[in-house]
Amino acid sequence: KKKGWIPLFDGKSLDNWKVGEHSGTFTVTKEGTIMVFGERAHLFYDGPVMDHNFRNFEFKAKVMTTPGANSGIYVHTTYQEEGWPSTGYEIQVNNSHTDWRRTGSVYALQDVKEAPAKDNEWYTQHIIVQGNKITVKVNDKIINEYTETNPAKITTGTFALQGHDPKSKVFYKDIMVKPLPD
Repeated sequence: KKKGWIPLFDGKSLDNWKVGEHSGTFTVTKEGTIMVFGERAHLFYDGPVMDHNFRNFEFKAKVMTTPGANSGIYVHTTYQEEGWPSTGYEIQVNNSHTDWRRTGSVYALQDVKEAPAKDNEWYTQHIIVQGNKITVKVNDKIINEYTETNPAKITTGTFALQGHDPKSKVFYKDIMVKPLPD
């Protein structure tokens, strides 16, 4: 645990994670990554850290997209069996998909048009939620700062990784969180 960082993925299994429909979209590779490749699905953190209910935090993951891939990291969401998550915020993971909203977008609320990373290269996606502000960094560079004006909307919840479509292949590793004071 470096300076308060807590791993959420053990590199070996999907223990403490939960998926509803299309569970085959998420597999753990022999290299210790989560490979997201298959039908639309969402993998929700369901483990013991903060009883999987986070308000203020820093979240980090190493991410690698493949050409044409689309994924996302949801924050402040809740588990649901099927469909797109109906709560929380999606932080986009997309460097070259046909959807113009690129990595670092707070999806459909404050979008990024230029990809801050490249396909087939590992990069760090860092999401900080403090109060009503969401900051997104890619490789330590601030890409997006979004302020939620509706205090009822930014509450608490868990994290989810998105499997967007059968043509998208994305890898995640070194997934960790640092809870921050309220």
